[in-house]
Amino acid sequence: MKPSLHILKGRSSWKGPHVVPLPIANAIKTGVPIRTNARSCTILPQFVGLKFQIHNGKEYAEVEITDDMVGSKLGEFAATRKRFTYKFSKN
Repeated sequence: MKPSLHILKGRSSWKGPHVVPLPIANAIKTGVPIRTNARSCTILPQFVGLKFQIHNGKEYAEVEITDDMVGSKLGEFAATRKRFTYKFSKN
């Protein structure tokens, strides 16, 4: 799945991708997931194979980065809302 054109054009090209400082070198050495609240951080090719714990407002959702995720935002892979399901009552 390649990122669509509107995702890549969401930010001016001269600004570059939105990236926050993350302890990537430490995560590569130890294999410990990176815990972050930076949901708006763009996924770079250097993140492939790393595990992230992304905050969804209540808890941290663990996500492993793959090639298909490059160019997306971290927050897209940690849902902030529960799925709606109908509950039938026994009356």
